[in-house]
Amino acid sequence: MKVRVQYLGYIKNMLNKREDHFELEETASLTDLLNKLAGINGAAFKKEVYEPGLEDIKTGFSITINGIFIGQLGGLNAKLANGDNVILMSLMSGG
Repeated sequence: MKVRVQYLGYIKNMLNKREDHFELEETASLTDLLNKLAGINGAAFKKEVYEPGLEDIKTGFSITINGIFIGQLGGLNAKLANGDNVILMSLMSGG
């Protein structure tokens, strides 16, 4: 299956790109995708966003699949489907 990954905010600047497209196994979950991203993007991604083996993304970041926050879809265990649009973003704060 093919999924589109968009990067917003700090993640976009850290990776110096706006989006990627990936071919994944038909049974892939969000964890599988994040493990792939960690392998491709290396130490900075693992330190700041997601470290393989952990049960959640790092504090200060959020992920949506087709516009729905992953907390409503089973968290990192959320299953992906062909054509899904995954957005990785940093949370905003301010006053």
